[in-house]
This record gives sequence, structure tokens and C-alpha cells, in this order.
Amino acid sequence: MPLRISPDPSLKDALAATSRPLVGMWVCSGSALVAEICAGAGLDAVVIDGEHSPNGLEGILAQLQAVHGYPVTAVVRPPVNDTVIIKQYLDLGAQSLLIPMVHTVAEAEAAVAAVHYPPRGVRGVGSALARSSRWNRIPDYVQRAGDTVSLMVQIESAQAVENVAGILAVDGVDAIFVGPADLAASMGLLGAQEHPMVMAAVEQCIAAAKAAGKPVGVNAFAPATAQYYMDAGVDFILVGADVTLLARGSEGLASAFIPKRVGRPLL
Repeated sequence: MPLRISPDPSLKDALAATSRPLVGMWVCSGSALVAEICAGAGLDAVVIDGEHSPNGLEGILAQLQAVHGYPVTAVVRPPVNDTVIIKQYLDLGAQSLLIPMVHTVAEAEAAVAAVHYPPRGVRGVGSALARSSRWNRIPDYVQRAGDTVSLMVQIESAQAVENVAGILAVDGVDAIFVGPADLAASMGLLGAQEHPMVMAAVEQCIAAAKAAGKPVGVNAFAPATAQYYMDAGVDFILVGADVTLLARGSEGLASAFIPKRVGRPLL
């Protein structure tokens, strides 16, 4: 007799169950092994990135499988706010989605529609073929699928900041996440995500989320900046990435053990 399976908690459940900010990191390497290492680190969440990383559907699937079973929430970022791609990610079993580049209320509404079956949305029905329902081993999956999914939209442009109150008001947007790097670029401050004007825009989004009663997250790799935003009231913060940890760590080894010199020795 087949097993009957219950869906895992998603990000909105994890946020509701804690009184402190959830702390997570990006997984950008495309490696299921690295994702599993990060999942066991003691953080609250890992965000598997499909926007700026070498991740196809098979890679996303392998990483979801690798982190499953660890006490960590898996969030997945698609490359674009696209109905077809979101459908594919959901069918892989992603339950917590971070949708990039949501600038308007209409774009937020499109994301909500993409994660829900009709009549509420437009998600294609193929759950019997998909890991999302564990191939119909989750009872009544199609009836309650929307309750198992968390939708977080990314605020990362000056236009999105202007529209943040309307985006937060969209029914089905569970949280917003501010991306200071792209936000800074949109403000003519490329590479200056800690510029006072950028940080003020982030704080504007935090205040808007608090007024709307919805969680808000932010990206902040610099420890002092991360602490600043935590003190400002964010509910979810990403403080690093697998690839940057490896890059800076390997550079540290080279700096510590190889004398500074011009050129490299011949092998």
C-alpha cells in the first residue's frame, strides 16, 4: 500500500512560528552536495538560485532532494516571473518561491496567479506526474496546494519601491524581499547598495511591510549592514552565499600561506 505523505511547512509557516528574524544563505553553485552541506549548517533557510546561477530544472530538483530532511526551509528563486517556469518549479516540489524583479501590482498579481490552480489562478494541472504531490501520495493535493506554497516577491527597483504598498496589498503575496544591489543600480548608484539613499529606500519597504502586516526580507552580506536591518525589523535576511564563502575563503588561504610576489612560479 503506498505511503500517504503530508506536505512540508513552507516559508510562511516558518515565519509564523518564530519571534526572531529567520537567517539564511544563497546556494548558487548548482551543486547538490554543496546545498546539502549548507542545509546542515544550522541556518533557518537556504535559497536555491535560478536567476544568477547555473541551475536548470534537474539541478534544482537534485538540490531540493539533497536538503530535504534537514531542519531548514528551502526557498527557490526562478530566473523570471514567468507562468510556465513557475509551474515547472512548483511541480518539482518547490514550496517557497522568491520571484525576482516584481515592479508593479500587475506583476505581483501575475505571480500569485501562477502559483494557484484555477479558479484562483492559472497553474497547469499535472500533479499526478509531479514530485509536488509526491505523485498523488499527498491526499487532496490539488485542493490544498495553494496553502502549501509561500510566495515572496522581490522589490529591487525604484519603481517597485514606489509601488510597494500596492504590491503588499495583493492577496496571495505572502512576503516581500528587498534586493539592495539591483535597487541601487536602478537609482543610478550601481555597486553602492549601502548608500544612504538606498538604505533609506530599504527602510521605506520595511515600514510599508510592517504597516501591511506582512513579512519583509532583505539581502545583506556585510555583517554590520545585516545587523542594521535586523534591528530595523526585517523578518528574513540572507547573509551570504556558498560561492562567495568559497571565493573569500580560498583567497584567505592563498593570502595566509603564499608570500606576496610578482608573477607565479613555473610548474
